[in-house]
Amino acid sequence: MKYSLLLVLFLAISRTPVCSADQSVPAPALISAEVAAKVAAADDERQAAIKAGDRVRLEAIFSDQLRYAHSNGKVDTKVSYIESLVSRETVYESFEYKERTFQSIAPGIVLMTGRVFIRAHTSDQKVANDLNFLSVWREENGRWRFLAWQSCKAPVAP
Repeated sequence: MKYSLLLVLFLAISRTPVCSADQSVPAPALISAEVAAKVAAADDERQAAIKAGDRVRLEAIFSDQLRYAHSNGKVDTKVSYIESLVSRETVYESFEYKERTFQSIAPGIVLMTGRVFIRAHTSDQKVANDLNFLSVWREENGRWRFLAWQSCKAPVAP
C-alpha cells in the first residue's frame, strides 16, 4: 500500500511527545541486540542482492509494498526497482555505511537511519553519492523485509 510509509511515520510521530523549551527530546525506543542484529543481517542481504541484481533474492527481501525514493526524487515500487536492478539499468558497486542505527517504533517495525556512501553506474554515467537516509523494515511472516527508503544528498562540508 502506498501509504505504508506515511502510516509508519504517523505512528512514530504520534508516540513522540511534542517538546517545548523546558522538555528534553525523548530517548529512542529500546531495541534488543537480537532484533538489531537480525535487521542488520537483512540489510546486508539487501545490499548483496542489489549488487548481484538477483531477482529471487530481491523478491525475498523486498516487501510487496516497497516504496523506494531515490535521492534524485525518482520513486520506485518493488516491481520497478527490481526491474532496474535485474536489467542492470542501474548497477550498484558498493555501499559504505558511515553510520547505521536502528530504532524500534512499533512491534515488528524498525527504522534504520544513517549515512551511506554509494557507488553505482548506469549505461551513461558513474554515480558516487554521500547520502543521509531513512529506511523502514517490517517483520512479515517471521522475516524482516525492506519496506521503504528515502534519501537525500549529505551537505558538502565547508
